[in-house]
Amino acid sequence: MVEYGHGVGQATGAGGSHGGQATDAGAAIGQMINDAVQAVSTAPPEMLVLGLVVLILGLIILKRAF
Repeated sequence: MVEYGHGVGQATGAGGSHGGQATDAGAAIGQMINDAVQAVSTAPPEMLVLGLVVLILGLIILKRAF
């Protein structure tokens, strides 16, 4: 919010007793899932295939390690 002039007030705690904005854990988790879905849906097919291959190889290596 620095571009709107709120950078100093939120960073120093001026104007409120919490020293910034409260974090809503449920909203943060929902936003993280939404961002992940957006990233996967806009990725090119080659990148998705490569990611799947890396994931499978990682699971195979993890299985052999334990």
